[in-house]
Amino acid sequence: MKSPSSPSRPSVLLVEDTLSLQMVYRSILATAGHRVATAASAAEGLEQFRTHRPLVVLLDLMLPDRDGLEVMQDILTLQPETRVIAITANGSVNRAVEAMRAGAHDFLVKPFDEGKFLSAVQNALAEANPREAPKPADPSAPATRSRDAGEVAEGSGFIGNSDAMKRIHGTIGSVARSMATVFITGESGTGKELCALAVHANSNRASGPFIALNCGAIPQDLLESEVFGHMKGSFTGAISDKPGAAAAADGGTLFLDEICEMAPALQTKLLRFLQTSTVQPVGATRPRKVNVRIVCATNQDPLDAVRRGQFREDLYYRLYVVPIHMPPLRDRGQDVIEIAEAALTRFAQEEGRLFHGLDPSVRSLMQSLPWPGNVRQLLNVMRNVVVLNEGGWVTPEMLPPGLTEEDIGTASGSFPAPGPELTADSLLGLPLAAAERRLIEATLALHGGSIPKAARVLDVSPSTLYRKIEAWSAKAS
Repeated sequence: MKSPSSPSRPSVLLVEDTLSLQMVYRSILATAGHRVATAASAAEGLEQFRTHRPLVVLLDLMLPDRDGLEVMQDILTLQPETRVIAITANGSVNRAVEAMRAGAHDFLVKPFDEGKFLSAVQNALAEANPREAPKPADPSAPATRSRDAGEVAEGSGFIGNSDAMKRIHGTIGSVARSMATVFITGESGTGKELCALAVHANSNRASGPFIALNCGAIPQDLLESEVFGHMKGSFTGAISDKPGAAAAADGGTLFLDEICEMAPALQTKLLRFLQTSTVQPVGATRPRKVNVRIVCATNQDPLDAVRRGQFREDLYYRLYVVPIHMPPLRDRGQDVIEIAEAALTRFAQEEGRLFHGLDPSVRSLMQSLPWPGNVRQLLNVMRNVVVLNEGGWVTPEMLPPGLTEEDIGTASGSFPAPGPELTADSLLGLPLAAAERRLIEATLALHGGSIPKAARVLDVSPSTLYRKIEAWSAKAS
C-alpha cells in the first residue's frame, strides 16, 4: 500500500457507478494531468479512499449499494480536510443542496461540460493543497473592498455575542473556505454586505477582489452590462470596453445584493454563468472563462419571490445552497450596546473627540427601541452624537430627535382615526397610494398603533411601515 505522503498517490478519487461516465471523467482528468483512482460502488470507494487518502473525491450521490451522503460523512470522518465534490442528476438539485449543507465542497449537476468539471476539481485541489492556491489578484485590477476578517468586524456592526450572531460566525467559519454559494437574507440595514465581506475575508480568496453589485440600484437596461460587461460600440453610449463585475471578480468573490430585483432575462444569463463559469460581454463574439465565488443577498423572502414568479426556481435552488439569515437588531439583545460602543469609539477617533461611553439611561433606552433601520440606523445615530457633541458621557439629550421613549409612543400612536369602517367599497375610486395609506392606518388603529403587530397582519416588514410613516410625516411638514 502506498504511503499517504507518497508523491505518486492519486490526488483525486472518482466514485461513479455508470462505467461509461466513469471512463469519460477519468479520461478528462488524466488528460489534464491529474492522478485518478476510480470506484463503482460505495464499498469500493471507501476502500480506495482508505488506501490512497486523496485530497479530492468526486462522489456520485446515487450509488447502487449505499446513499452517497452517508459515504461522504464516512469520508469526512476519516479525513475532515478532504474536498468532496457531489455529483447528481439534473432532477436532483435538492440532493446537491443537502450535500453542501452536510459538508461538500462543491457540486456538479449532470450533464456538465468539461470546463466546469475541471474548474471544480482544480479549485478543490487548490484549497486542499496551499501550494496550488490561486495566485494573488493582479495589482492593476479594479479597486475592491477586500479586507481582512478583523477589519471587517471592527466598528462595522458585524460584531456581537448574541446566540444568533454566534451561529452566524460559526456558519461563516465552516463555509468560507468552500466554493459553496452563500445566500444571505435579512431586513435592510442588518449587515448583509458585511456578512458577505466576512465570508470573503475568511476564504482562500481573501487576497483576490471583492466586487459588490446592487441589482436593485442599477437600471434594468444597464444591469447586463454591469454584470457581464460590454464591448465598445455594442450599444449607444458604449464608448469603450468594460469588463463587468463578473470579470472584475475573477479570482475573488462577486456579491450580488438585492438579487431578487434582477430582471428575468438576466436571471437566465446568470444561471448559465453559474453552470459554465464563462462570461460573454454585450457585443462580444467569444465567452471568457472566470473563477468567481458567488455570494448573494436579499431583504425579501426568496422562496416567496419564486412563488410569485419574480425569481426563477432553478436559479433559486442553484444559489440557495448555504443560507445565512441576518437577524434584525431588535432581536439581538446586548449586541446593540456592543455595536454602539464600538461605533462611538471609532467615530470619536475619526472626529478627534473624547467620549467616556454610554450613560446607563441611554443603554436602557437603546435596548428598548425597535430600530426599524437596524444596524445602519444605530451607526447613523452614533455618528450624529459624535459630530454634534464635544464629548463626555452620552446622555439621552445628545440623541437625535425621534429616539426617546416619549417620541416612540407619539409616533406609534399618532395615526388619524380610520373614520368610517374600512371596506372594499370605501377604497374604490381612491388613488393606489391613498388606498394603501388608509389600509395601513386602519390596521395600525386596530392594533393600538403597534407597528410590529400591524406589519404581521399586513405581511410586510416593520421597516417598510416605518419608512412609509416617515414619508407621510415629511410630506405633512
